Amino acid sequence: MGFHRRLVPSGFDRGASAALCVLSATAAALGALPASAVPHDDTRAEVDRLYEQAEQATEAYNKADERADTLRKQVSTAQDRIARQQERINSMREALGSLAGAQYRAGGLDPSLALLFSDDPDDYLDKAAALDRISAHQAGELKDLREAMRELTQERTEAAGQLSELEKSRKAVATHKRTVEKKLAKARELLNSLPSAERAAYDRASRSGRADMPDLGGVVPPNGRAGAAVAAARGALGKPYVWGSTGPSGFDCSGLMVWSYRQAGVSLPRTSQAQRHAGRQVPLSQAQPGDLVTYRSDASHVGMYVGNGQVIHAPYPGAPVRYDPVGMMPGATVTRV
Repeated sequence: MGFHRRLVPSGFDRGASAALCVLSATAAALGALPASAVPHDDTRAEVDRLYEQAEQATEAYNKADERADTLRKQVSTAQDRIARQQERINSMREALGSLAGAQYRAGGLDPSLALLFSDDPDDYLDKAAALDRISAHQAGELKDLREAMRELTQERTEAAGQLSELEKSRKAVATHKRTVEKKLAKARELLNSLPSAERAAYDRASRSGRADMPDLGGVVPPNGRAGAAVAAARGALGKPYVWGSTGPSGFDCSGLMVWSYRQAGVSLPRTSQAQRHAGRQVPLSQAQPGDLVTYRSDASHVGMYVGNGQVIHAPYPGAPVRYDPVGMMPGATVTRV
């Protein structure tokens, strides 16, 4: 989901200007300069930086949300299991209560007196033998009940831990969501501070590549699975960037990869960091259509290689799914799914 755009030709040495941008952005963040006083070039650089930070927060949001979904399923399964175990224990208690009552009623008298008052000694002996068997059975049932209660206590403890983790994940989701929204709001504020002509130029740059169709003639995916994923990604061209979304009407960067490969019958991890390790690493020079290309040292952005030095990706809010050169960002790592 990359909040990235190219403001200068690839290969241009931006070291000095980047350093100046960082210093200016830092000064603005500390309140040394009001937004209106920040040079326009630095404003655009700050917007790009905010988009990048929002992207990182979005991937953190995706990770926390994925964890919360997993925990919700685990908690639901645990609750069902606990309910079934409780029903089993209740049934065992009822059975043991019946056995205990029968034993008390039949065995309340001293055996010698019961034999003395019995009309049929043989009948008494038969009943006595049955009670012995009931006692042995009851002992086994009691052991089973104790084991079931122990298991129930353990399951309740584990479920309580899962609920606690779920609450932490929910809070993490909310925290990352607020971070993303704050960064995006600040970026929009800075963009609105630009003169109309520069804002229009930025918007044109954001839309660049939308109608550009690179020559992919002769490019053949290595297998049907990769071919289906590439076809799905190409079908998403022009769809809007929607942070936290896996489509089909909008995508963030990792969400586009998840959706595209889902159309090929492949389940990918939700985050770009996890997608970097979702297959075999290959050199950039050996990239094939369908390979995932993650960017930056933290793998906070991902696109799909489609051939002839191009990737398809969801760049950032306001920029639709589009083609861009594979070298558009630093730290490219290629993963073959």
